[in-house]
Order: sequence, then structure tokens, then C-alpha cells
Amino acid sequence: MKLTLLSPSGVVMEPPRLRLAARRLAELGFEVGIDASALARHQRFAGDDTTRLAAVERVAREAPAVAMAVRGGYGLTRLLPRLPWKRIAASVGQGTRWVGHSDFTALQCGLFATTGAPSWAGPMATDQFGRPEGEGGVDEVTAGCFAEAMRGELEAVGFTTEAGFDGLDKRGLLWGGNLAMLCSLLGTPWFPPAASVKGGILFLEDVNERPFRVERMLLQLLQAGVLGSQRAVLLGHFTNAKPVPADRGHRLRHAVEHLRAATRVPVLTGLPVGHVPTLVTLPFGRRARLLVEGRQALLGW
Repeated sequence: MKLTLLSPSGVVMEPPRLRLAARRLAELGFEVGIDASALARHQRFAGDDTTRLAAVERVAREAPAVAMAVRGGYGLTRLLPRLPWKRIAASVGQGTRWVGHSDFTALQCGLFATTGAPSWAGPMATDQFGRPEGEGGVDEVTAGCFAEAMRGELEAVGFTTEAGFDGLDKRGLLWGGNLAMLCSLLGTPWFPPAASVKGGILFLEDVNERPFRVERMLLQLLQAGVLGSQRAVLLGHFTNAKPVPADRGHRLRHAVEHLRAATRVPVLTGLPVGHVPTLVTLPFGRRARLLVEGRQALLGW
């Protein structure tokens, strides 16, 4: 199974991690290729806009079984008006699974908004597969879940959530990703149309955002009519969402409590997605079912 690593966003600061990730992915049974410009550098980006655009076009033409982002950061927003959406969708039709999270949410949303083609929210090369053993190495759950998803063997993931949702049973389109990226796309042609995601199951995560900023972005989605139209909202990890003295005790749990008080849509926590070593791989743009028994949730598709 051919897997190609590409860098459509931020610069790769430590090239050895990319080589380590490629070796580990090969050990999982993938035939790994690294795009020619994966290590390009221009300011904070993995090459200038033309270079990164060409990388996406090149991989879309190649249509490997898996196209995995090397890392996130920032950069895809610059490319949205020029990305070859039909070409990317054609590669999906040929069997390519585009995988990533964080900044990659922009490509996933834009692809679904413009063509309806699905993708996969999952690990990235240097973040999850390029960590040295001294920093924890590769998480077994992350690696196993990813490999099964790419082989078409994964049909559901389970997680533990808070009490109060026993008996919940919801069906809808599974979509979402990085909270800041979703908010940045509101009002643009690359945010999924309301009709296509109405009655969906929305998953969210983020990193390095203080609790009040997370709350503000959640309320932006709510006030824009997005959250209220969902069957359920699943919150993953909000890594480094640390309050500072000026927050005066306002923490992430208070943001979640405020959101729950403002909507009737079930808001569950505990989904293993985000900027963490252990994360699951989820389809973006496929029908799914959420079941909760006690505190155990099952998300299947």
C-alpha cells in the first residue's frame, strides 16, 4: 500500500523526525514515499505557496493509497483559492485517503465543501510517528488504529465520556477537526454548506488556546447556527489550554458548561483526537452512529 508524505503547511524543523516517521510507517507495512519538496523551507512554511501547491497537485496526480501530511502549523489557508479540488477528489475516487489534522482541517473542509469527497482525520508523520523513543516513541493505539483505518478494517472507535449521556443514540454525517481552523473558514466557500452538515456529528480539538478563546470559538460556531444544527458535538483534546492569573479561575470545563447551557445539542468530552500522542483515525464526510452506554461511547461508520 503506497503512502506518500507531503508538507502542505508548516516547515519541518527537524528533518530526522521525518526520516524516522517514514521508517516506522514502513514497519507498519506501507510502501513509503516522501514528496520531493517535503523538506523545502520558506519563512515558516514548507516552501513558498507555489511549491506547496505543486506538492498537493503532484500527490493528487500520483493518487497513492494514502496521502499523509507531514505536520500542521499554518499554510493551507493561503492555498485554498488555488487548490485543485477536482483533481484531489479524483484521487479520492481512485482510492487515495488524505490524512491529517490541525491545519489540514482547511483542506478537509474545502474538499468536502467543493466536491463532497471524504478524507480522514488522523495522525501526521512527524507529530505521531516521528517522536524519538526518549519522548515516548509511537503510541500503539495511534499506529494500530491508523493502519486498520487505511486498510479499510476499522469500523468504529470507543472512548470514555462523562456521565449523563447513557442511552444516547445519534446518527449523522461525521465531520470537524481543528476548532480555530473551522472558525477561520466560516463565511468562506471552503466551509461545508449548512445543508450538507445539518444533523451531523461534529468533532472538535485544538492546541495552545486559553479556555476563554476556546469558549469564544465554540460560541462563534453556535451563534453562526452550526452547533445548533448538529445531532451531537464531540470534544477531543484541547492541549495546553492553560488559564493564566487574568482568567481568575475560568477553566476549560467552565467553557464546556457554558456551551451546554446554551444549546440542547449533546456535548460529549473524551474523544481521543487532537495534538496528543494517542489519537484515533476518523472519517471526515461519512455517515456515522454514536451510541453511549453508561460512560462508554462507541462511534461507528
